[in-house]
Amino acid sequence: MRTILLIVEYEGTAYAGWQSQINGLAVQDVVESALTQILKEKVRIHSSGRTDAGVHARSMPAHFRTESNIPLSAFREGANCFLPNDVVIREVREMPENFHARYSAKGKWYRYTIYTGDMRSPLSSRTAWHLRGSLDLDLLRSAAELLIGKHDFHVFRTSGCVAQTSIRDIYQVDITADCDLIYVDVKGSGFLRNMVRMMVGTLVEVGQGKRPAEDLQKLLLGEEGVICGPTAPAHGLCLQEVWY
Repeated sequence: MRTILLIVEYEGTAYAGWQSQINGLAVQDVVESALTQILKEKVRIHSSGRTDAGVHARSMPAHFRTESNIPLSAFREGANCFLPNDVVIREVREMPENFHARYSAKGKWYRYTIYTGDMRSPLSSRTAWHLRGSLDLDLLRSAAELLIGKHDFHVFRTSGCVAQTSIRDIYQVDITADCDLIYVDVKGSGFLRNMVRMMVGTLVEVGQGKRPAEDLQKLLLGEEGVICGPTAPAHGLCLQEVWY
């Protein structure tokens, strides 16, 4: 039995998220369907995690097991023939038998994109949160520093999160700007449901001067009377990479 790892890229606008569900088409559905067509057998893939409706991925790892002896290139080229234009298998690798896309992961990198131009941008409309007006990058960076390290991020998750623990280790939070685009790059051991989007929404309020940077530390300490900012829209978030 072979263990095959896929690296999948997708633009998530048209999908109800990565994971198969009853209320809409998921990215997992179309990838499994494409693999089933080339292998002529039912295929079930297991990803490194979930992404919500509208979230994108540059590099979503997912594995499956098969007895097929076709070459690795055939998995990629064959499946891509049956995938829609907004989903593609970028890479295929053969992994050890005990590999698991989720449980073998060591860390993840998410990028959130904010567009601050006065005029709407058709090119950014599906991949960036449009916020008119400038953000104070120095304030954003000061607040972001407080998120780095191992903390209990229970305030940065939504109801329905099934994670057994809310303790996560954030390795790095970088904030960079390119003309009207601001990138928030977050790297860590793992993330809770909507964690990055809630962090970004809170950081934005700091950058807009609506709350002090110190609120981030108060939130992590669970101080009463301090709540998170808005959950940033899903379409600005992209899974960039997963490490093994």
